Amino acid sequence: MRNVFIASTLFYFISFVFSVNAQFDVKAKTAILQDFHSGEILYEKDADTKIFPASMTKIMTSIITFELLQKGDLSLDDKFFVSENAWRWSQAGYSSMFIMVNDQVSVEDLLRGIIVASGNDACIALAEGIAGTEEEFAIMMTSKAKEIGMMNTNFSNSSGITSAYNYSTVRDILIMSNYLIKNYPEYYKYFEEKEFTWDRTGGDPITQGNRNPLLYKNMGVDGIKTGYLSAEKYSLAASMKRNNRRLIAVGSGYENKSSRSKETAKLLTYGITNFDLIEIYNSSKDTIELDVWLGKKNKVKSYIKDDIYKTIPKARKKYLKVLLNYDGPIEAPIKKDDKIGIYKIFYKDNLVEEHDVFALEDVGKLNIFSRLLKSINFLIWGDV
Repeated sequence: MRNVFIASTLFYFISFVFSVNAQFDVKAKTAILQDFHSGEILYEKDADTKIFPASMTKIMTSIITFELLQKGDLSLDDKFFVSENAWRWSQAGYSSMFIMVNDQVSVEDLLRGIIVASGNDACIALAEGIAGTEEEFAIMMTSKAKEIGMMNTNFSNSSGITSAYNYSTVRDILIMSNYLIKNYPEYYKYFEEKEFTWDRTGGDPITQGNRNPLLYKNMGVDGIKTGYLSAEKYSLAASMKRNNRRLIAVGSGYENKSSRSKETAKLLTYGITNFDLIEIYNSSKDTIELDVWLGKKNKVKSYIKDDIYKTIPKARKKYLKVLLNYDGPIEAPIKKDDKIGIYKIFYKDNLVEEHDVFALEDVGKLNIFSRLLKSINFLIWGDV
């Protein structure tokens, strides 16, 4: 059994992440902060408390649409008729993109009207165009929520307007935001647009700015969605990308717009300044070579299925080591995707995580003469 030393300049932590700054707090009813690549939760405050997600609901409305676009069941150029029901929401004093009854509006314009202008009228027009009724669309939303792990969420409408049956938690909103960014990068770009101009039929073009206040600050925020309900007060799901890191913060119950902006920025800054992201293994570029016995190759390339990232408190990198454990040299023949080792991550002397290692290629066995010669060579010289 061989143990190949990989690294010792990392640090893995389990239960004391929140003690990095025990005095840190955000002025919100409930909040959570995640490092996107590692999945580590860096801060949470009553993250499973029930909330009314307000316009953060529109993230799921967008996800349902993006999924249909990705499958080819819908096109950005497709147009939906605007019903009187959808049009009435543009006249009711709510956030709107100001669609006109009986007009035909493209899916792309409706999406931008939802994401940038936070239009409730656009939500209903899109929901009706996709599912026939908003009620049917809300069923699709809730089903998708359960599918991706949002176990404490129910959607009863597409916009987040006040309803006792439209509820979630900041942890679930975080799961939804993470899913959006990871699965629809080509459409996520809409969330960083600072303004949207719609050349509507029967009226002058309307330009509206994005309601996410952090987009206008020079801190790397590129999404996601604000919310407000009188019963819930102010909320915000925000994502910040800086260098190779991305953080996602979700908070609800901020007292006012100013507090929402200031406290979310403070939460994101906390994650950047107190933690580092370490890339241990990147499945798109890293390969591992292991010794082979009696094979047509002396080495076999191998891989781990998943990326491995760890978020660590700053200045605490020395306590972790990574070992590659395998029965080596590995006797040929070896088939592609055979499990041939285990990648083990230790904190001090405690094993904290394991990842299976698989062969990336076939390695055939030497013929009998070559095997005999190599075995004799090994007995004499100890050379594999």
